Amino acid sequence: QVQLVESGGGLVQPGGSLRLSCAASGSIFSIDAMGWYRQAPGKQRELVAGISNGGTTTYADSVKGRFAISRDNAKKMVYLQMNSLKLEDTAVYYCNVDLWRTLGETISHYWGQGTPVTVSS
Repeated sequence: QVQLVESGGGLVQPGGSLRLSCAASGSIFSIDAMGWYRQAPGKQRELVAGISNGGTTTYADSVKGRFAISRDNAKKMVYLQMNSLKLEDTAVYYCNVDLWRTLGETISHYWGQGTPVTVSS
């Protein structure tokens, strides 16, 4: 079993900051890419930021310069620092991890349960 547990969401005013965390646990041999997605009401889930196992990052255009993704491989964690938050950043944020549970097994994809972020004045 593999679990992803997110934390750090909440209510913040426009211009504020939040830091999301996602911890992976369970039967994990190795982790490949990690990322954060979000889904706003009535919209499709979209990629916010991703980070490869080598540390290469990618961001949605809408968050470039405001959000920063990072990871701690030893702790099996991925973070999303969100600054200068805007009303349109309101969404449920999901952690996504690509990993191998055992040596030789095909890669598997896991999702966290989601953590809500509300940007409101």
